[in-house]
Amino acid sequence: MPPTAQRRVLLVGATGLVGREINALLAADPGVREVVALVRQPLPAQYRHPRLREVVTDFESLARDPEPFAVDQVFCALGTTIKKAGSQAAFRRVDHDYPLEVATLARAAGARHFLLVSALGADAQSRVFYNRVKGELEQGVRALAFPSLTIARPSLLEGDRSEVRPGEILGAKLAFLVPGRWKPVHVRQVARALVQAAADERVGEHVLENVELRRFAR
Repeated sequence: MPPTAQRRVLLVGATGLVGREINALLAADPGVREVVALVRQPLPAQYRHPRLREVVTDFESLARDPEPFAVDQVFCALGTTIKKAGSQAAFRRVDHDYPLEVATLARAAGARHFLLVSALGADAQSRVFYNRVKGELEQGVRALAFPSLTIARPSLLEGDRSEVRPGEILGAKLAFLVPGRWKPVHVRQVARALVQAAADERVGEHVLENVELRRFAR
């Protein structure tokens, strides 16, 4: 793509920890013409900017309107927790089924670059349910053969949450005890890494492991 070309970008998960940071960075990116945010309900005012166009949709009927998926790149930062979802099945629906359908629709519409927020330890063969779901999503997206695929695998995420997660608070306090591969990473670092990858748009698959994500500025 020519350096002066402006990209049309789809963002899924715009109100999440990483998603809102990606949204803010894209708002200031001169290489981005439009950010299409696929959302369940209208975005709060603080997430809106001149380049943003929100599309309120029912994630159970994503294929009903193909227009939002006609983009150059897709940032997928959609995710939940088993506790918040209520069951493993509901968690899988949000963290696997919805993102994979978004990827499928976008690829069919011509998107060339998919950028995914996955997780450290993602492995389709893992005995750990969370890691297995993340790994299966990576596997599913990989099979769609995007010209460019960027996968970020962060460890525990640091950032301003609206909910309290005791496990992540404890993990942050004990971070000095663990190797760099497992240390918490700030959501801004993950967002910066993905936005930079979108600007570079290297062909092929590129996995950003936690150590590499932590090298980006907050």
